[in-house]
Amino acid sequence: MRALLGDDYDAFVASLAAPAARGLRVNTLKLTPDAFLARAPFALNPLPWLPEGFLIPDPHARPGRHPYHPAGLYYLQDPSAMLAAHLLDPQPGEWALDVSAAPGGKATHLAARLGGQGLLVANEVVRSRARTLVGNLERFGVTNMLVTSEPVERLAQVWPGRFQRVLVDAPCSGEGMFRKSDAARKEWDVRAIPGNAARQDRILAAAARTVAPGGRLLYATCTFAPEENEAVIARFLRAHPDFILLEPPSLPFLSPGRPDWLPPDLARGLPLERCIRIWPHRSPGDGHFYALMQREGEPAPPAPIAPPPSSLDRKAEALLRAFWRETMVGAMSEDGWIQYGDHIHRLPLAPALWEPLRPVRAGLRAGRIARGRFAPHHALALSLQPHQVQRTLRLDPASRDTHAYLRGETLRSSGPDGWVLVTVEEFPLGWGRRVKGVVKNHYPKGLRWR
Repeated sequence: MRALLGDDYDAFVASLAAPAARGLRVNTLKLTPDAFLARAPFALNPLPWLPEGFLIPDPHARPGRHPYHPAGLYYLQDPSAMLAAHLLDPQPGEWALDVSAAPGGKATHLAARLGGQGLLVANEVVRSRARTLVGNLERFGVTNMLVTSEPVERLAQVWPGRFQRVLVDAPCSGEGMFRKSDAARKEWDVRAIPGNAARQDRILAAAARTVAPGGRLLYATCTFAPEENEAVIARFLRAHPDFILLEPPSLPFLSPGRPDWLPPDLARGLPLERCIRIWPHRSPGDGHFYALMQREGEPAPPAPIAPPPSSLDRKAEALLRAFWRETMVGAMSEDGWIQYGDHIHRLPLAPALWEPLRPVRAGLRAGRIARGRFAPHHALALSLQPHQVQRTLRLDPASRDTHAYLRGETLRSSGPDGWVLVTVEEFPLGWGRRVKGVVKNHYPKGLRWR
């Protein structure tokens, strides 16, 4: 890096020893940035290029321990990582694919930009990491999703040319994470760079097969190595003449790609300066690399999706309808309900459109049949608004009851018996079940505060 950066090297090294910036991105599925700023419990500085993005200047603030966080009002995310969805710019109704989506920062941002319309496929090949991805998407209230755990080649077989927006956040050497991750420093090995680059070539080529004519493909890494950045894009563009590298937007903190760091024969004739580098000594965020590409062809309207006909057995349907009459406001939707064992989901689209894949999560997990009744799932609570439920228990963010609920404790509340939507202000936290003035806690055990 000293040879590549020259006079910038000392500032670059100093930035890696500095504390990592803390970013916060408002969940625009639940409220506007202005509405969040009006109630923000800690100081925020706006990012100049992203309305929903902010920096947290106070090192003592604990945003992960505020009730707004489990309510899904925001995601704690590096400012540089927030650029991905901004560059891809998915529009409501489109199909978007995040190829390597865990833990969910970029995927939740894509979902927010889709605005509850269209479809988000969030893929994570490591199945154990896919569970964290599901949890973050559910916390954000996302229902128009499929979470898969498949090699990208498999996705390309099932969905060739299907997606208007595709994100490849490629596994990489990870030097961009050095200032916030000791593990990234310890695991880094220069000998891994060639193998990483070969893997990135394969992933990017397979992901390109899923891009619709006129669609956008974004390649992202958190490494500084040109072998994993400009070189990967150069090889891809030479092998895929139907893709062009787009001009980056004019925004603060963005530096151009460095074709001069590649062998001349590899870089010759390619506009690799259109790639984006974000340097930690020149921006508030960590190191990132982006290359935004577009497939040639006339864009076609995205394939419309609609919930399939319901397919519940007679007992499950009766119990679900009973819950709806006793708990919800308004008529229950007649389509989209499907049963996986004891679990009931509402699907955003017909299973025929993803077979033969077996998603980790399809649509909204509404609840399960247990002990002769329908028990609502936590994801259903986080997808609702208070006016959709007959009984709510509104808590103040600073109240003892709010923290007691998040610890899994019972609460006292007068009112009719039955399922209660527990909220912090008007934002759902989860379910409780009231019996004779006592609200039994149904906040998931794995999420409870200690």
